[in-house]
Amino acid sequence: MAVGGFAVDNSSGAFSGRVTASVVITCIVAASGGLIFGYDIGISGGVTTMQPFLKKFFPEVMRKAAAAKTNMYCVYDSHVLTAFTSSLYIAGLAASLVAGRLTRTVGRRNTMIIGGLTFLVGAALNGGAENVAMLILGRILLGFGVGFTNQATPIYLAEMAPPKWRGAFNTSFQFFIAVGVVVANCLNYGTAKLSWGWRLSLGLAIVPSVVMTMGAFLISDTPSSLVERGKMTQARDSLQKARGKDIDIEPELSELIKISEAVKAMNEEPFVTILERQYRPHLVMAFAIPFFQQLTGINIIAFYAPILFQAVGFGSDSALIASIILGLVNLGSTLVSTYVVDRYGRRFLFIEGGTQMIIGQVAVACVLVATTGVSGTKEISKGYAVLVLVLMCIYAAGFGWSWGILNWLIPSEIFPMKIRTTGQSISVAVNFATTFVLAQTFLSILCHFKFATFLFYAGWLITMTLFAILFVPETKGIPLESMYQVWQKHWFWRRFVSLP
Repeated sequence: MAVGGFAVDNSSGAFSGRVTASVVITCIVAASGGLIFGYDIGISGGVTTMQPFLKKFFPEVMRKAAAAKTNMYCVYDSHVLTAFTSSLYIAGLAASLVAGRLTRTVGRRNTMIIGGLTFLVGAALNGGAENVAMLILGRILLGFGVGFTNQATPIYLAEMAPPKWRGAFNTSFQFFIAVGVVVANCLNYGTAKLSWGWRLSLGLAIVPSVVMTMGAFLISDTPSSLVERGKMTQARDSLQKARGKDIDIEPELSELIKISEAVKAMNEEPFVTILERQYRPHLVMAFAIPFFQQLTGINIIAFYAPILFQAVGFGSDSALIASIILGLVNLGSTLVSTYVVDRYGRRFLFIEGGTQMIIGQVAVACVLVATTGVSGTKEISKGYAVLVLVLMCIYAAGFGWSWGILNWLIPSEIFPMKIRTTGQSISVAVNFATTFVLAQTFLSILCHFKFATFLFYAGWLITMTLFAILFVPETKGIPLESMYQVWQKHWFWRRFVSLP
């Protein structure tokens, strides 16, 4: 039945509970882990357009910019420059592969603390860098920090939130990512004219890491994680605070204990278990959702937004302002998704957002080829440059309320307890691996494909939207430990899934 606009299946074994002040505060603090990821996404693109930064570390890019015959798409095609950006993601990939076991062993909260402290050290190294080696080392430490945090935070939010509002709570992680991007873009704009502005932009990454780490020290771990580690008294206290003092939590706690004991009795290696036939749907989603999310092109556009807007006709300051506008649109659309995701469901957002992004990417390609020519050597007028920004904002809004939030929400809610951290670990690893490849190759692709780069992403958007229509089940309002129902009822996946 529908309650307050949220779809709830009363037969799914949902437990009592309401949105309490405790669970709201706890989830907001946990979701602030998204700040460090968002800040890094926003800051790296802006810093790579700052003249003092390029002069110190990447002088060949400045020489290309001064060459009259270089077309607008190829100015920033430097493998060393892209290594600065993408080194974080290969480190995040490595971190995510060990983060699953770490999250099970020390808990969701403690993994976030470890991630925050590692990120802090990396930020300090980047801010004080004197050569490319220091920059890359700092980026690698940032990658480990983001890898641990991106593993633990979505699981924390999914396990702590009441089932009816799990989608809304989980979107807070993407919201803080978007906040981090906007803050970073604003800071880049303010420091762009300073000779040491790049140091300030990179070094201030310490601030979001301190905010997240200090916040994590103040919250409790999730009841599922505490039960998993045998801390029953703490688990009961954590669950009582989350669900409300007048709520009988014993049935939900008993269910968590029962599942945890069954998992321990089986004594199976999770990376082996997830390969079983009955978990084939889960494994496919762990790979497909983050892989497709990156092939929307959003992170690449976020990394290189200032470079991209300079390439299509904006000046240096105007390009940074355009990046801020794009970030604000993404932030606003994430807020919209908080209202929509538990009312209309995940599939609706996949389909609507995918269609909107396809239109935006194709339209950008058409404008660019019509105004700059196939080779990209013609000047684009200010009016058409603004039109490109408007179309990019349409695209960013579509992403913000679809793949932006669902990339973190779907993997965090579909796995049973015994493979939950492993499934999330695979999902985060795939996300980082795909991001690394795209970040390392995007500027080269932009140079060679030119306007067709946007058609390349549009083609992938068509593919992933069809995938969502055919293969992604609706999960709104279903308790985590009853999620097997959605696979049993799905036209394709039911052939793989057995009764729990």
